[in-house]
Amino acid sequence: MEAFTLEGDISSALKRGSNSRTVPAVRYQERFQRTLVNPRLEQIVEREPLIAFSHYLSGRVNVLFSFADEIIENLDKGFSGQCVDGGRVTRAESLMWFWLLGAYEVVRTMHQAKGCFSKRLIQDLSGLKKTLATVRMPAAKMEKPGKRAAVTSNRSPTGWDVESRDLLVNDPEESPVISARGVLSEFDRVFSSITKSDVLAHHEEAYAGATRP
Repeated sequence: MEAFTLEGDISSALKRGSNSRTVPAVRYQERFQRTLVNPRLEQIVEREPLIAFSHYLSGRVNVLFSFADEIIENLDKGFSGQCVDGGRVTRAESLMWFWLLGAYEVVRTMHQAKGCFSKRLIQDLSGLKKTLATVRMPAAKMEKPGKRAAVTSNRSPTGWDVESRDLLVNDPEESPVISARGVLSEFDRVFSSITKSDVLAHHEEAYAGATRP
């Protein structure tokens, strides 16, 4: 596993960062710390409300949070000590690329099924979708968001924010910068806030009345 020795400003940033507060591990996973034994459907939905919308999508959300946990762990350990563990940071960046693609599709699917969720949740999803789209376009399509213009190919996949032990994941030519921890934290906030009262209908009901080909 490769490690990069740090000198000068980067080394100083690591020392300052060791005392900095970082985004905690995802809160969403805390709901699964207690094992349900022979649970009733009501208990399952209480713990995992998105099952009432789609069992499949709820499972994909759990996968995304497993990725998020691993990304944060690799950032914490990759930027610790007196040197950067390049292998861990690269692993975090690779997982973040996949995470962004999956997170955008999950949020897009939920956002377009507006009748299935509360107005409060749709509003939160709308803001989250906008942020994810801003990051996804340069990463997945190599285009600037909202315009037919290329993102430069002569760039690294992400920028390193050593002091914050973070990755900068949006187009490096655009501002404000968007960090991996920031996006993960906002995704966690939105999904951790979901209760069974936010889920009004099953996924298939969003297509009720649609014309079949």
